[in-house]
Amino acid sequence: MAAQKVAEFLLERLRAWDIETVFGYPGDGINGIVTALGKGEGPRLVQARHEEMAAFEAVGYAKFTGRVGVCMATSGPGAVHLLNGLYDAKLDHVPVVAIVGQAARTSMGGSFQQEIDLPNLFKDVASDYVQLVSVPEQLPNVIDRAIRVACARRAPTAVIIPADVQELEYSAPSHSMKMVPSSLGIEWPDIQPDMAAVRRAAEVLNEGKKVAMLIGQGARHAAAEVQQVAELLGAGVAKALLGKDALPDTLPYVTGSIGLLGTRPSYEMMRDCDTLLTVGSSFPYANYFPEPGQARGVQIDVDPTMIGLRYPYEVNLVSDAGAALRALIPLLVRKEDRGWRDDLEDKVSRWWETMHDEALVEAEPINPLRVFSECSERLPASAIIAADSGSAANWYARQLRFPSGVRGSLSGNLATMGPGVPYAIGAKFGNPDRPVIAFEGDGAMQMNGMAELITIARYWEEWEDPRLVVVVLHNDDLNQVTWELRAFSGSPTVPMTQAIPSVDYAGFAAGLGLGGISVDNPDALGSAWDEALTASRPTVLDVRTDPNVPPIPPHATFEQALNAAKSVVHGDPHRWGYIKEGLKTKAQEILPGHRK
Repeated sequence: MAAQKVAEFLLERLRAWDIETVFGYPGDGINGIVTALGKGEGPRLVQARHEEMAAFEAVGYAKFTGRVGVCMATSGPGAVHLLNGLYDAKLDHVPVVAIVGQAARTSMGGSFQQEIDLPNLFKDVASDYVQLVSVPEQLPNVIDRAIRVACARRAPTAVIIPADVQELEYSAPSHSMKMVPSSLGIEWPDIQPDMAAVRRAAEVLNEGKKVAMLIGQGARHAAAEVQQVAELLGAGVAKALLGKDALPDTLPYVTGSIGLLGTRPSYEMMRDCDTLLTVGSSFPYANYFPEPGQARGVQIDVDPTMIGLRYPYEVNLVSDAGAALRALIPLLVRKEDRGWRDDLEDKVSRWWETMHDEALVEAEPINPLRVFSECSERLPASAIIAADSGSAANWYARQLRFPSGVRGSLSGNLATMGPGVPYAIGAKFGNPDRPVIAFEGDGAMQMNGMAELITIARYWEEWEDPRLVVVVLHNDDLNQVTWELRAFSGSPTVPMTQAIPSVDYAGFAAGLGLGGISVDNPDALGSAWDEALTASRPTVLDVRTDPNVPPIPPHATFEQALNAAKSVVHGDPHRWGYIKEGLKTKAQEILPGHRK
């Protein structure tokens, strides 16, 4: 029997960690690993169209499975291409391991082709752990630590293996000085809270009369405890964008997303509360928190490096969210005065009525809010939703009403364009039995999504549930940046930078053997969604939307909306369209039966 090579041992070690799927793209810097993959013992390599997409797919896989995602790329340009996806993992606290090729050791330092100083390149994005493997005996320790650190720190790590090292005969570390043996597996504890701090937190919360809760992705596995605490405190619950799926929107006291993409009930709850309990969130925008001195605060987070941020909390509890809340619950006194809660529930009810009415505002040809509203009414209970950055993120945050069981995410902190479709691919490989929906602006679709439709076409028949719906907001405009120019810079749109070519996305999908549905009539949206969600193959829903429907922040008044329109009225070729659509949309909040 031939001696085992380093590349073969690498794959064996990944299998031992129950890693079944690696997202990547081949190249001669990883020829040894590619050859080992060819033996078919696993893990499975999912070939993306670009290394950046492989990294995004690993992030999506990790986000929607809770397991570590693994991506792989060759040396030089392949390694460089991974960076954006790995920064997405870093900023959203997602465990991803990157396995990267490198020039042969004999050529390093000689300005050889594709030679890049990879340890330095990766030292920021993979700052928790990046290592170059120079001898076979390093490998088990380096792989094991890369996986453990990625999971422990919820961060990307990187393992760099020169091409010639991959081809060497594997030799295990010996029982001698300067060798580092290693072992498989890890048992994770619940991080228990300090009880003295729990008692102080209970005192703060019991004294509050208008309690607001803010939860993030760190509260996802403590939904039952969050609900129990909210009921005892008579609190409303706002959600950071990465925590949109942490608690169902169908609960009457869930005020929805917070921030620029958030809801008016969340904004007003933070404006008016006297006590704040934050669980599993590092939501960064201080201006959407209560004013300093307005509210007393308690924060619960498992990561001690993220505790005490954003607001002057009185009690900062380092703990698993569920463990801390279970310790807190017996110490909380149920608030008998439910006026605060009743008022919040009334605001939430009216907000969803307003969102429905805003989605029905006529536009040319289709109001983008209605695309999301029609989907929300039809969401399968086990659906996974991926939204891209841009205007799609606005409507994802405000219009989609998640029931229990639905998962959703986007690029929260990096807010990069292009991860929507690769996230969906990663989600499908991690959950082949669940339907997945990706919401894309046409700019993001042209940047990354169209190429990854080829990846979907290649693999979809392997999935137990073939449903993957890619929704394109087709308006021929880089719409989010257009609105940022108008709102933040007070300047008209610049067509040479904002206009993008019109593409037949449904036709492109059909050419790949996928489903393709074009919609340019709002009354056809419902049946198009029904068709896409019951299709026997992945489907692109190409919807012609009006670029002049504005993503007005929830706290903007009618007068502010009017003034913003006036400020850029001169020189914008679409000025009358967006003034009309903006005022019609904002007016839904002040019509009879809605907010006064």
